[in-house]
Amino acid sequence: MAGVDEMGEDLTDTRSVGTPPERGTTAMTLTAREQSEIEAANASGQQPIVFVHGLWLLANSWDGWRAWFGERGYATVAPGWPDDPETVTEARLRPEVLAGKSVGQITNHVAEAIGALARKPIVIGHSFGGLITQKLAGMGLSACSVAIDPAPFRGVLPLPISALRSAFPVLGKPSNRKKAVMLTAEQFRYGFTNEVPDAEAAELYATYPVPGAGVPLFQAAFANFNPKTEASVDLHQRDRGPLLIVSGERDHTVPWAIANASFKKQRRSVSPTEIIEMKGRGHSLVIDSGWTEVAETALAFIAKAGLA
Repeated sequence: MAGVDEMGEDLTDTRSVGTPPERGTTAMTLTAREQSEIEAANASGQQPIVFVHGLWLLANSWDGWRAWFGERGYATVAPGWPDDPETVTEARLRPEVLAGKSVGQITNHVAEAIGALARKPIVIGHSFGGLITQKLAGMGLSACSVAIDPAPFRGVLPLPISALRSAFPVLGKPSNRKKAVMLTAEQFRYGFTNEVPDAEAAELYATYPVPGAGVPLFQAAFANFNPKTEASVDLHQRDRGPLLIVSGERDHTVPWAIANASFKKQRRSVSPTEIIEMKGRGHSLVIDSGWTEVAETALAFIAKAGLA
């Protein structure tokens, strides 16, 4: 029987997630929407981009990015996390559906979507999606990766006060590990929208956040105490592909210290590794009114990698 740590985390070594299905086939665990997007991407013959959302958001938070990259000749797919509702309204009404999703489960699900694509994709992820983006790169599943304000993995040591404060609504109660927790407007303002005007912050709060599963936050918080944690990245994969880490200068949730520590770990790779700091930006940089600046930064790196 697998052991567990003091927070109830499975100690089984799950760093090697399940093998994706044969490329170009559709995995049965994917939703109808995900299957449809994959089939459209395969039929298009275009370079696919897989978008991975983070905690407190859904796949539809990437809608603007998908349209923008679609206009530039890419086929886009945005898998949800396992069992994600399709709408913010439904997610807020049924928080229990969002609870209990671990980093390993989410990674497996996105890996299945990638395995169903006919071509190796570019992967772009935000926050915990940025951690999962790096895990997928470490599995050799991406042609190029962009991790935006990525959650920390095992070996990343800085823990700034602002990151602790941002995570405290979940980590403050051990019982939250098994729950999905909705941020208040004030908590979302601190953790996400601290660098946008009040009116925009209110609009973003009304539009995007959903209850966030506690499991990933507890996994990341205790990753350096658990050698078999799912919140880990294979830094030795020779087929990792180019990787860009994007950091919001004023991000409270994933400050520069965390992003830069991740970069320092990743730059040991034989593959190109870069980090860019977006001045005056907070954690909402992928959904707020300045998101196109971040998208343009990602596209410039993708073009440098020869995937434009």
